[in-house]
Amino acid sequence: MSCPASPYDRAQEGEQLDDECGMLYGEYLMLDKVLEAQRPLGEVHKAPVHDEHLFIVTHQAYELWFKQIIWELDSVRGVFKSVLEESQTLEILKRLNRVVLILKVLVDQVMILETMTPLDFMEFRNYLRPASGFQSLQFRLLENKLGVKQDNRVKYNRNYAKVFGNDEEAIRKIEESEAEPSLKDLVQNWLERTPGLEIEGFDFWGKYHKAVNEILKEEQEKVNKEKNESLKRHKLAELEHRKEVYESIFRPEVHEALVSRGDRRFSHRALQGAIMITLYRDEPRFSQPHQILTLLMDIDSLITKWRYNHMLMVQRMIGSSQLGTGGSSGYQYLRSTLSDRYKVFVDLFNLSTFLIPRSYIPALDEATKSHLCYWGPLKQTKTDALKEQNGKNPLLDSI
Repeated sequence: MSCPASPYDRAQEGEQLDDECGMLYGEYLMLDKVLEAQRPLGEVHKAPVHDEHLFIVTHQAYELWFKQIIWELDSVRGVFKSVLEESQTLEILKRLNRVVLILKVLVDQVMILETMTPLDFMEFRNYLRPASGFQSLQFRLLENKLGVKQDNRVKYNRNYAKVFGNDEEAIRKIEESEAEPSLKDLVQNWLERTPGLEIEGFDFWGKYHKAVNEILKEEQEKVNKEKNESLKRHKLAELEHRKEVYESIFRPEVHEALVSRGDRRFSHRALQGAIMITLYRDEPRFSQPHQILTLLMDIDSLITKWRYNHMLMVQRMIGSSQLGTGGSSGYQYLRSTLSDRYKVFVDLFNLSTFLIPRSYIPALDEATKSHLCYWGPLKQTKTDALKEQNGKNPLLDSI
């Protein structure tokens, strides 16, 4: 590292920097430890394999990037835990964007490993047993902190006690990460506070429901005028399907059934907030919240792409039938992790299902626009009080 007050001329003459100038580059980065952390087992067994060094360095690089992602996620979760002020969304955007860029590096990093051929890998693969990527503590913590739940994991991926059973500290960290609020939980709480959802205020949900009914009514009238009976039946079936889709968000009990089945993640009110933010993303106050939702989808997408690239690489290296070095079904197990069950923010991907044309979006009134900066705790309204007393929500019961 360069010295802030370093006399440039003296350095040019060959004089050594003294201790007062602080640590050197290698000392600051502890490169003596980092660069000596590679121990190819082929060399230990007096049968060195050239590509084993690449395999080790690549996976160590993954773990360092996992550490940085966790560092960023913890900081973002810390911001979301507090009453989120509008000025803080820019910092959230910056850090989430950093996570996205890191994940893009991880996705591309797979290509470097693919320069190794299956025969090259076979030369040292037996040295790895029973080591496996499944034993990556940091990736498990990363998933938990994002919001991957135990129930959504494939069966083999749920039992970490066998993998980390002898490491009490690892078990403690995993259990702690499962107990604390995940990013998904905190984003859900934030979405539930979306300004404009209040029934006594702008009442977005009531206006949106009315607009959807108007659209469906117009579609029904068009279908009724269709002369071709075959085409009419097809359009009627399509319209009925659309009605069922909208019904799934207007009827809370249907939404809750989808949540319990694992097809949705957010609470009913959080989904309302996400739909509102998406529809009003052109409004200045909703621009940054919409960018946050977009980055959350990017994170899910890139992790899925990383899983996919990893799966293809494993298939290329060991085929589709061999077991993984850690005892999993290898390729078959990795393929099973590509489903929506591992997408934390799957609800955001499906928001496009509920979009309506701009001409039907209810216009925000001036009073609502002037209060869009408030994202604090929900204030109790008459409706909330009735809900506490009766266990029901009058608005939702009337939809």
